[in-house]
Amino acid sequence: MTADAAADAFTVETSLTGRRWWLRQPDQDIVRHLRQRLQVPEIAARLLAARGVTAAAADDFLSPTLRRWLPDPHALKDMASGAGRLAQAIQAGERVAILADYDVDGATGAAVLTRFLRHAGLPARLYVPDRLNEGYGPSEAAIETLHGEGITLVITIDCGVSAFAALARACALGIDVVVVDHHQAPPALPPAAAVINPNRRDESGQHGDLAAVGVAFLLIVAVNRALRQAGWYVSRDEPDLRQWLDLVALGTVCDMVPLRGLNRAFVRQGLAVAAQRVNPGLAALIDYLRLGAPPTVYQLGFVIGPRINAGGRVGKADLGARLLNSDDASEAAGLAAALDGFNRERQQIEKRTLEAALDGVAGDGGGGGSCIWAAGHDWHPGVLGIVASRLVDHYHKPAVVLSLRGGVATASARSVRGFDLGAAVRTASDAGLLIRGGGHTMAAGFSCEEQRLPALRAHFDAVFAEPAATDAGAAGRLDIDGVLNLSAVSPELARIIDGCGPFGAGNPEPRFGFANVMIERVATVASGVHKLTLTDDSGKRQRAVVFGHDRHPLARQLPGLAQRRCHLAARLRGAASGARLAIELQIDDAARADGVTPG
Repeated sequence: MTADAAADAFTVETSLTGRRWWLRQPDQDIVRHLRQRLQVPEIAARLLAARGVTAAAADDFLSPTLRRWLPDPHALKDMASGAGRLAQAIQAGERVAILADYDVDGATGAAVLTRFLRHAGLPARLYVPDRLNEGYGPSEAAIETLHGEGITLVITIDCGVSAFAALARACALGIDVVVVDHHQAPPALPPAAAVINPNRRDESGQHGDLAAVGVAFLLIVAVNRALRQAGWYVSRDEPDLRQWLDLVALGTVCDMVPLRGLNRAFVRQGLAVAAQRVNPGLAALIDYLRLGAPPTVYQLGFVIGPRINAGGRVGKADLGARLLNSDDASEAAGLAAALDGFNRERQQIEKRTLEAALDGVAGDGGGGGSCIWAAGHDWHPGVLGIVASRLVDHYHKPAVVLSLRGGVATASARSVRGFDLGAAVRTASDAGLLIRGGGHTMAAGFSCEEQRLPALRAHFDAVFAEPAATDAGAAGRLDIDGVLNLSAVSPELARIIDGCGPFGAGNPEPRFGFANVMIERVATVASGVHKLTLTDDSGKRQRAVVFGHDRHPLARQLPGLAQRRCHLAARLRGAASGARLAIELQIDDAARADGVTPG
């Protein structure tokens, strides 16, 4: 491609989705040093340099190991007391319950802990609250149920740091609680035997990027050490904790935490474990979905994760955790099939809710302001987060989606680069605007009185308007890593790119620009799935796909792009095709090469 063609492709100020395209320009000295140091193609060196990787840090980035990144678990406050209490329960044969959030982070964290306890000789009771009937996290009713079953120790996973009433009830009933969480913590902590959370206000923040499943893994490292020191393994086998890293990888990817440092090591090592099919439940789901090759980060996040989530979103809260806990192949196969069916049901609920949310946003000024708000009466709480993600993709702004019931608004929110959602929720809670709430930079959930919504919206607008808290230019910008001809798309290029992974939050998947591409054919093959055939001046034909609901700005304009030349922004997707790897482009955005927007 000529320099003129590259300039034409990347002077797109307003694409068909309303974004400005920005071609990354990494430091050429760093690119050269990376090529010399690593002996890699220039495109790999450009990708690494654009992500802030220097030659000195390249080995740790490309080959992250637990030996290098795993901290002493006791670096987290309350880890010693929490691990000690759990080790005591194991040795005494107490009745222990794992109370987990239904989402992938909670389900994987619960599976890691219950599998460890089972190996250590202590079966645990799994309790996953139903979002519809019980709300989020531990409740007083749940604690009373567990007390009636003789439970003496409860471990919460991905919840609990704000559950003051429930934990106070546990204390009154003589139940010890160890909180394992990662959401933003309130100034004061609830009464508990331990609150292990890297985002406590009194923590250093060094490990604040961990998902709850990552914190759970650090807990079992500490408990395992305590049991070893107590001689617990003299008469039984000590577990190899690495066998559960596939679960840690799945939860880490799906919770959208930054893939840096320890999280990168978790995911890289976890993918290797997943390839060995050591978890029967995960293997059953992979087989049911006919994924073939070992799962990729993309498949964890966008194929497997939604199905683990699906049961909890439609009223079967514990199915995901049960699948990941199962050692029975027949049971796992049945659960995998059930979760796939529930995922289809969830998709229909999501579609209806998204349509209503889009109508509501249009009636609320069409997405003006720094944050998108959509609310409806009795919207299913299990799809609020997904709908918020769809609104973010539609408007490129943070989005809050609320279900109104009985004067209370229950919300899930998602953000974009440059807008710290967790900080907005934390300060709203500190200001007394919320009943409860928590989250991290990119995702959060909360509940508040409906009458306080105007004040809450004003609070979010004020937080997101602060120069130190936002980068509005970045939020509406689409980053491009390089400019390619279609002839450059190949399995070899896909392998080079894959070598720079794993990709996810904090290490974005590479996106490339393709200038003056002819869209020969557009076909809608399923709801939200559009297949394209492309060609360019190199003469190569290339398959491509666009994912987007019917009202998404790009999907809506696709019919008008057939037999037109466009500039495209896309990522490479590899799929097994017989004995070879077939490459498909997943198109994220487009701009008419003639500068005309289809009507």
